[in-house]
Amino acid sequence: MIAFWAAAAVLSAASAILILLRAARAATRVEPADPTTVLYRRQLAEIGELADRGLIGAAERKSAEAEAGRRLLDAADEPVRIWSASPLRAPVLITAAAAPALALGLYFVVGSPGRVDQPFAARLAGWTRADPRTLAPPEMAAVLNKLTRERPSDPDGFRYLALAEGASNNPAGAVRALKRAVKLAPQRADLWEMLGEAMVYAAGGAVTPDARQVFAETLKLDPASVPARFHLARARVAAGDKAGGLADWRALLADLPADDPRRSTLAAAIAEAQGGSAPAPQGLSRDQLTAVRGMVANLAARLAASPDDRKGWVQLVRAYAVLGERDKRDAALKAARARYAADPGVLADLAKAAATEPMR
Repeated sequence: MIAFWAAAAVLSAASAILILLRAARAATRVEPADPTTVLYRRQLAEIGELADRGLIGAAERKSAEAEAGRRLLDAADEPVRIWSASPLRAPVLITAAAAPALALGLYFVVGSPGRVDQPFAARLAGWTRADPRTLAPPEMAAVLNKLTRERPSDPDGFRYLALAEGASNNPAGAVRALKRAVKLAPQRADLWEMLGEAMVYAAGGAVTPDARQVFAETLKLDPASVPARFHLARARVAAGDKAGGLADWRALLADLPADDPRRSTLAAAIAEAQGGSAPAPQGLSRDQLTAVRGMVANLAARLAASPDDRKGWVQLVRAYAVLGERDKRDAALKAARARYAADPGVLADLAKAAATEPMR
């Protein structure tokens, strides 16, 4: 491998030098030959040859010779344009020769010329034998891709693959895996629910028509599905039916247990749709507060791995504000403002979230 790159560098430098030397030699000609007149004279000779062989008629010969003769006279009358070399020829020549040599030197310094090849099949075999807890999400996704090809009729295999693809910041891959899963097990509401959430995430938070259809299918199988009810109500609000969406959200809030940590998120969505600030949760027990902090920590970890989530940053800033963790709120606000400095809408949402009153 080292010999190959060395030979490639030498050949590249030699080719560049030969091209520039030939160009420099051409520039030294005071009166370079004009190929245009030579071309038209050759064309006249070919016309005569074709006529002698009987391939064109006399009238066609006369017309073609007249046109070629006219072009020959025009070319002869044109002033000769002398090509001149650029004064940068020497620096260009030096750069062309030095670039391959520099690249080869850098490769020996920072590269790994002695490292053996690492084909994907060999790495995949190693990941398959390894403890799953030691694998990074993309490695786990590769292993599960292989396993689902070996067991294409297992819906749970595609479910786990979707989770790995989502953790690898590949929402499109998660959607594909879950579509296969619901095709294999169309009666499972949890798979439809996951597919809808994956579609929303892949669409940047928008509840697309396909996602609405998936959530509607979820409700047919599980009328109590919280994500399906939440996103379908959000879709109604986004479509202009604010009253209907708010009514659905309030009904969902009434159905959630008092200790359900999702109540704060739902209350914040209702307040935001009404144009106000999110209310702070009141009277949380120690266990409930621990659960909420755990959810916030998971959100922060997800944003650290996949930071391109506008609504996630707003939610994180609001959560820290509600919890009264000002240092974390300010740090998250600073990071989000730096990331979305050119988006006034996000900046306004972040400011509103940061101003949320902490819980008492």
